[in-house]
Amino acid sequence: MRSIWTILLITDRIKILTFINKEIMSKVTVVGAGNVGATCANVLVTTGVADEVVLIDIKEGLSEGKAMDINQTVNILGLETRLTGVTNDYEKTAGSDVVVITSGIPRKPGMTREELIGTNAKIVKSVTDSILKYSPNAVIVCVSNPMDTMTYLIHKTSGLPKNRIIGMGGALDSARFKYFLSIALNANPKEIEGIVIGGHGDTTMIPLVRFAAYRGVPATNYIDADRLATVAADTMVGGATLTKLLGTSAWYAPGAAAAQVVSAVLHDEKKLISCSALLDGEYGESDLCIGVPCILGKNGIEKIVEFPLNDEEKDLFHKSAEAVHKTNAALAGAL
Repeated sequence: MRSIWTILLITDRIKILTFINKEIMSKVTVVGAGNVGATCANVLVTTGVADEVVLIDIKEGLSEGKAMDINQTVNILGLETRLTGVTNDYEKTAGSDVVVITSGIPRKPGMTREELIGTNAKIVKSVTDSILKYSPNAVIVCVSNPMDTMTYLIHKTSGLPKNRIIGMGGALDSARFKYFLSIALNANPKEIEGIVIGGHGDTTMIPLVRFAAYRGVPATNYIDADRLATVAADTMVGGATLTKLLGTSAWYAPGAAAAQVVSAVLHDEKKLISCSALLDGEYGESDLCIGVPCILGKNGIEKIVEFPLNDEEKDLFHKSAEAVHKTNAALAGAL
């Protein structure tokens, strides 16, 4: 039979462990409870990426309603992550480790990402200011479109170090590339390697077909150049294809891609993911955010990886950068 002192010692240890556990709990805020934001929150909760998730929106009751629905799902699945929905109360987001910004108007059929810039720039700047007031040490993941330009806006207006600002686009584009590759190869998507660089737009992204592989073997060993070109073309219009089918922008894959980026940062995964990052000479470009391979970890973007591009790929990348610079020029009134 244990003595009272042993019981007290065990109790004290439990208290200490509980205190430590509370100290290291992770918190993620998702701004915008639309389709993409709610999906991101749902993935974060149902996959146990974070201990606490806050979903915030300007529309009264929207975040609360979606949080209630997701929390009921959590009960069904027997999960433990806490999700809180709030209306425009940024104080509830305090102490967030990572913040995902999905705010902005969605792209309509026939609307280019560039046409979104005026309205979304004002929204993203306001959201960033509100977030940093309560979570000054957060890593920010930008999803709002035009994504490269909104990511650049955050860099120019927030004062944060560049490693703590990540644009999600490349993660989504690469996922779509691997999806179309898996169909062409009739292979397990988990065994496909594929990455997309360049701008997050229908005409600016660059699926790197030369680096595409199946279980480490170049995809060119299995399918011909024409088929690979079709895969690349399908990838580039992947977003527009879904917009035409759905009548609005896609949300499942974008939300999941944002959650993937959050996980890589929150769990210090040191994972190679294509993201929109601020360049300072890498790939021969500077003063813009554009999709490049990045190592993501607890510090955000820990390294930009420079792939050995050939002359054709370099030319495509520079043309993509020129297009992004042109879009960024429309930010003049917001900076």
